[in-house]
Amino acid sequence: MNIVEPPVYETLALRMEQHVAWVALNRPDKANAMSEAMWSELQACFEWCDGESSVRAVVLCGEGKNFCAGIDLGMFAGLAEVMAKQPELGRRIEWFRRHIKSLQANLTAIELCRKPVIAAIQGNCVGGGIDMVSACDMRFCADNAQFSIKEIDIGIVADVGTLQRLPKLISPGRVSELALSGRNVGAAEAERIGLVNTAYNSYEEMIEAVSELAQSIARKSPLAVRGTKEMIRYSRDHSVEDALNYVATWNAGMLSQEDAMLAISAANGESPDFKD
Repeated sequence: MNIVEPPVYETLALRMEQHVAWVALNRPDKANAMSEAMWSELQACFEWCDGESSVRAVVLCGEGKNFCAGIDLGMFAGLAEVMAKQPELGRRIEWFRRHIKSLQANLTAIELCRKPVIAAIQGNCVGGGIDMVSACDMRFCADNAQFSIKEIDIGIVADVGTLQRLPKLISPGRVSELALSGRNVGAAEAERIGLVNTAYNSYEEMIEAVSELAQSIARKSPLAVRGTKEMIRYSRDHSVEDALNYVATWNAGMLSQEDAMLAISAANGESPDFKD
């Protein structure tokens, strides 16, 4: 495998472990609160992971004791200053709407990444952190994880993905309860309601399990993995009939005979040497 030198970011720590990209929110002194730079860097990073052929799976995690404390409140002051410079009300509203759409795109890049994205969560995961992990394909947490849709407590409607994606992951009634109350959800409850796949007894146990899962995925046919993610995402928002038609067309055009033969011939437990 060629050695890939990943990009360097101000607010993220990105490293490669074989074919797995580890993306760590890297503002531990601020509980990984999402600064303006982090929003744009998340999009740039996941677009890099999407386009880099050697990346076959991605783990999204946080440095320090917390996964993410949500939006950095310092951003609000900056937004108010920019909005005040708009010449009149209509243009101010238009600018703000476009800014929200830009923030949405920053996190949608996680969902649009063709490679599976696994969230590994410890400590606080609140506000924008929920928006972030709801865009991932899988979520795992340590026993100290605390989840909260906090926007209601600061007088705003969550607007970058939680209210749109979470009802596809857990029951809409549960989403309403959590979004309207802003209450905390611990690790055990998060597992029980399906917010996370598994809650582990410690951070170390979680990281070990997530690493093993990511490496297992990375040993599969990359084309088949990317196609499987695409089908799951497409089926979420389309009818069964439309999704069946799409997967038939996908496999008719992109099923790799070479990958299939490699996988079949390695059925005895060996890892096939798939092309990226």
